[in-house]
Amino acid sequence: MARKYEQYIHPYTDGRRPVGGPVIASINGTFLPNIKSVMIPGSNFYLFHWVLPSSSPQMQNIPLFHPPHIHKDAELLFHIGTNPDDPGDLGAEVEFYMGEEMERYVFNRSTVVFIPAGVVHSPWRILKTVRPWIVLQIAQGSEHTEKFFPELVPEEMRDKVDWSLWPDHGFN
Repeated sequence: MARKYEQYIHPYTDGRRPVGGPVIASINGTFLPNIKSVMIPGSNFYLFHWVLPSSSPQMQNIPLFHPPHIHKDAELLFHIGTNPDDPGDLGAEVEFYMGEEMERYVFNRSTVVFIPAGVVHSPWRILKTVRPWIVLQIAQGSEHTEKFFPELVPEEMRDKVDWSLWPDHGFN
């Protein structure tokens, strides 16, 4: 017999995504290409995944970065270290860009990034990982949308991207 709330409980699935590592959980209200997710109508988009050292088998064949894009709704990106002796120590170095100007940020501490709706962000690129860490991505809308801006990627990087992994969705 089905339980009343079991539709809201989802254990680790080891799904994959284009950038990152093994997915702990992905929940959203609509189908998304390239991401194994649990669809719950009315849910916002939540993606929770590990990032492992590049030598880990789970990190092989993962693209270099997530290209510049916008969303129709605000987004939060939590970068969470797993060092119990120093929770602020990310165990990694991440490069992140904001705005059409491609303003560059590099951080190695547990960090939350708030991205207002319609603001270009990324490339998001993992420069170094020395210890597993966790990413939590939260979209503040009921439909996860992305529109990419390949022209903002430097030409030498643009040619190395498999753009089929990055389709626009939710924009006409």
